[in-house]
Amino acid sequence: MLKLTDNALTVLERRYLKRNNEGEIIETPEELFMRVAKAIAQVEESFGTPQEEIDQLAQTFYELMCNLDFLPNSPTLMNAGRELGQLSACFVLPVDDSMEAIFDAIKYAALIHKSGGGTGFSFSRLRPKNDMVSSTGGVASGPVSFMKVFNSATQAVIQGGKRRGANMGVLRVDHPDILEFIKAKTDEQELTNFNISVALTDKFMEALVKDEEYELVNPRTGEVAGTLSAKMVFDLIVEGAWKNGDPGVVFIDTVNKYNPTPQLGEIEGTNPCGEVPLLPFESCNLASLNLSRMVTDDGEIDWDKLARTTRILVRFLDNVIEANQYPLPQIEKQTKLSRKIGLGVMGFADMLIQLNIPYNSDEAVALAEKIMCFIQKEGREASVELGEIRGSFPAFPESIYADKYPALRNATVTTVAPTGTISIIAGCSSGIEPLFAVCYVRNVLDQDRLLEVHPIFAERIRQYGLYSKELMERVAAEGSIAHIDEIPQELKRIFVTAHDVDPLWHVKIQAAFQKGTDNAVSKTVNLPNSATVEDVREVYHLAYQTGCKGVTVYRDGSRESQVLEVAKKDKPKEVPSGRNTILPRKRPQVTHGSTYRVQTGCGNVYVTVNYDDEGLCEVFTQIGKAGGCAAAQAEAISRLVSLALRAGVKVEAIAKHLRGIRCPSPAWQSGEVICSCPDAIGRVLASTITGHDEACASDDLEDKLLNFQGACPECGSHMRHVDGCAVCIACGYSRCS
Repeated sequence: MLKLTDNALTVLERRYLKRNNEGEIIETPEELFMRVAKAIAQVEESFGTPQEEIDQLAQTFYELMCNLDFLPNSPTLMNAGRELGQLSACFVLPVDDSMEAIFDAIKYAALIHKSGGGTGFSFSRLRPKNDMVSSTGGVASGPVSFMKVFNSATQAVIQGGKRRGANMGVLRVDHPDILEFIKAKTDEQELTNFNISVALTDKFMEALVKDEEYELVNPRTGEVAGTLSAKMVFDLIVEGAWKNGDPGVVFIDTVNKYNPTPQLGEIEGTNPCGEVPLLPFESCNLASLNLSRMVTDDGEIDWDKLARTTRILVRFLDNVIEANQYPLPQIEKQTKLSRKIGLGVMGFADMLIQLNIPYNSDEAVALAEKIMCFIQKEGREASVELGEIRGSFPAFPESIYADKYPALRNATVTTVAPTGTISIIAGCSSGIEPLFAVCYVRNVLDQDRLLEVHPIFAERIRQYGLYSKELMERVAAEGSIAHIDEIPQELKRIFVTAHDVDPLWHVKIQAAFQKGTDNAVSKTVNLPNSATVEDVREVYHLAYQTGCKGVTVYRDGSRESQVLEVAKKDKPKEVPSGRNTILPRKRPQVTHGSTYRVQTGCGNVYVTVNYDDEGLCEVFTQIGKAGGCAAAQAEAISRLVSLALRAGVKVEAIAKHLRGIRCPSPAWQSGEVICSCPDAIGRVLASTITGHDEACASDDLEDKLLNFQGACPECGSHMRHVDGCAVCIACGYSRCS
């Protein structure tokens, strides 16, 4: 019987289950899994598989999904067996150095975003800024200027759909425009639909160690265009990542060292979260094993089950390549040339808890390597067997595997992808990340806030006789149990959260998984707000030294603003008639007051409060650089607040109702969260009462959670930062997919 959590049901209902033309759900979770299982199994008819065996295979796929032993990536869950039929999560597109090629790439990206996929680009082939353009006699505008065009095109697709398309922009460190690229997201209102990463070369890293300069190369001519200090450039990268998470880094020579098909070209870019380095026009087809389901009741790893499930999933993902309806013919051709698949994992933190192993330990690092190398070995053996039956991938004869195996169906088998949404459906921890919280508060529409407690923690804290709602609320407020005295040390040792883990352990875990991963590993190195630039520098150095193919850091609260997204509006309620009415006093000709500047997700908000002879009488709010709905809503709030003040409503009451209102785009000021523009107004009003600055104070329980990324626009629960994107911890909404 399918057992799903309330969160899982919410996710499935909001994003995955089929609906009729009236928007009514017409599919159960069981029917969804059967739809996917049948669609992926049925393609075997083209291989001559008997129908009876196809039906048995579909049942096997179905049972594995119902048992939550694995789940495919979101596009496969959403679209398999349906009209759209686009099953790939992400793609890499070429950006060649001509106007035609650049705008072809923009067109291709728009088609992919429309189908629900994400895109990665390398802009390293584009000639640098101010370089000559012979056809016009003019000068080039450079990669960053064209990235802004890509960004605007993505934004336009958003306006017609439910989600924005996610992009990754990569530029080689030896490109002449590298300094402009590194600084491209210093202003967080720029390139809002891009993650960016610098492709660091071995030559650059050697120059960095020796504190030397390195050469810049004009991609149009191949000639040296100057030199830069490697240390200076690295310092800029590190400072940018410390400030707001961008840029990340890709160790591009390490990536190409393991390129399985070098005869097809050099890998230049990755998908949006960095775990799949791909050649131009290749796509990624992913699924994740639930490691929490690979542990026996006796607390031992079930290696036989893990091997069986791995082998079945290789067949499942190879079938996905056949079942897929590709958005472009070039993508279908290139994907089938190498037949890359990406089998990954989720629930690693849960597995460690089941085994009583701390995440931040050498034992966890050793297990990570052992688990992933085992999956890689079993997966590749399954791919060899498929290759002998169905034929090897067409590029196999010249691949790096030609002399190692008699046949091979897939050029890559393993990938560790982020699993924000599917891990919620599976009811397990995300990817290979530690727990983000032992318990948290979840909003349920039309109901009270509910405490969500990790089930194993709840069980074990009850064994100690310590479980209480008050204690769980305290844990939710703290975001960690590390500093709660009454919780036993043994539980503190096992139930560690992302911010309990020293950053270097994050890197060690990533490096351990990379040893068994053909592609790359998606992992966020979470840093506390107090982390220094030197901490980031140390993370990047260790990632390179330990063989990681890239690394992303996120310092808690470092992003001052996010892309503003509008939440769904509730239907207006009818107001009973016949009540006594109060007319506000008239506004005098002259008022006096003060203006406060508060940083919000919409930019700087300037709140002016004015007084007349009877006290506070009006509020004006101006949003810097913003217009449209945001400015209109701020003005509307201010007018209503002003009417309430002049009607005699207490300032305390108004401030109380405004404070804590959350939007999808919080901001941080002086290290504290500002939840929204209404929250900013409420804090300013509170400061007029207390006489001290309330704009940076927060007493809301949920706002104290670490890694707070604002309210989900779909369900109102918390967003958190995972792999370069904000993801809802309750309903699975993502700003990047």
